[in-house]
Amino acid sequence: MESLMIVVAGVLVTVATYLMLSKNIIRIILGTAILTHAVHLLLLTMGDLSADNVPIIREGRTTYADALPQALILTSIVISFGITAFFLVLAYQAFKKTGTDNLDKMRGNYYE
Repeated sequence: MESLMIVVAGVLVTVATYLMLSKNIIRIILGTAILTHAVHLLLLTMGDLSADNVPIIREGRTTYADALPQALILTSIVISFGITAFFLVLAYQAFKKTGTDNLDKMRGNYYE
């Protein structure tokens, strides 16, 4: 199961890299959002995926799940949501001001 999750995280990183290399600002924002989800999946995979382990230590239990990756992922989800919302508002304001979402046209380096 871990191998499948690592492959899925790798595919997500590949898709995110492709989107972030685009000149469209919305694609860049979506690429960063997908990249954060890939990191969340990778952290979850590193934190042991077995359903038999519980995060509470009790008498008689020798194995338990580490709750730290889950806490890191929850914190990261909140931070990435806030950053994505900020980037979307920033992109909207830039589109309103410039009339385009192409980064080359926004810089003034676009030659037709």
